[in-house]
Amino acid sequence: MQYVQLGRAGVRVSRLCLGTMNFGPLTSEADSGAIMDQALELGINFFDTANVYGWKTGEGVTEQIVGRWLAQGGGRRDRIVLATKVYGRMGKGPNETRLSALHIRRACDESLRRLQTDHIDLYQMHHVDRDTPWDEIWQAFEVLVAQGKVLYVGSSNFAGWHIAQASAAAATRHFLGLVSEQSLYNLTERTIELEVIPSCRAHGLGLIPWSPLAGGLLGGALGKLAEGRRASDRQKEAIERQRGQLEAYEGLCRELGESPADVALAWLLHRREVTAPIIGPRTMDQLTGSLRALELTLAAETLERLDRIWPGPGGEAPEAYAW
Repeated sequence: MQYVQLGRAGVRVSRLCLGTMNFGPLTSEADSGAIMDQALELGINFFDTANVYGWKTGEGVTEQIVGRWLAQGGGRRDRIVLATKVYGRMGKGPNETRLSALHIRRACDESLRRLQTDHIDLYQMHHVDRDTPWDEIWQAFEVLVAQGKVLYVGSSNFAGWHIAQASAAAATRHFLGLVSEQSLYNLTERTIELEVIPSCRAHGLGLIPWSPLAGGLLGGALGKLAEGRRASDRQKEAIERQRGQLEAYEGLCRELGESPADVALAWLLHRREVTAPIIGPRTMDQLTGSLRALELTLAAETLERLDRIWPGPGGEAPEAYAW
């Protein structure tokens, strides 16, 4: 396993991050535990979850599954960098969502209880809260850090200017501020190259891409359909909308002798801004299959062909659309 620093922070994380969103809704607790055990054995030390995962309001189903796994001991907690998130609705009350100091404090304590641990290594804001002032948000996180409940703070789904705004506000308080941003990023979704990635670079944030396979679209969707595998209506629509690109992409992967999923992950790992793509395995095979991407070197010509098939926004702003 390869390890890199998480942005400008000193902590080192594996180049693949284990996402747990499927644990509970699609993967049984027993299978989830086995996947986490195997991930640990493979050297994956970066585990990501969120209080809303499990999709039963207020229950934190996935955090509970992770917590019961951690409670088994055997050094599990000390061997991982544990990340979770705050923002989503956790109850019917008006203060059971978003980023008020009240909700941040309560949500943190509830996550700690479900995860059966005394601290969260990376506590991420799941979305920007435009209605709460940064001084309030940062004061709440400062208290959690002072109490030892949180070590690092990250963001997710922030725009580039949100990262700049949050970082500037933290600097005025002499607080470390954001060390990472978790964004939608894959070959089919490259909008963050305009401003989010430059902002991460400028402020020293590690980039953690979610949905690296575009919801399965980059995992050999055409080939799987040809084999008779079922696809959701939403995925079928996406396939038809991008069929030409998918045909070219899967054809390139066949030329390389590599699976489409491995090429998609390898492309992200070749981006110097990327810390660790989030893999969200439903099965053990999906977990172990992801490791091939760590060994895969894409030639410059291959990267150029991928850019032609899946063109990005044209570079960084403003040159991408002006001069």
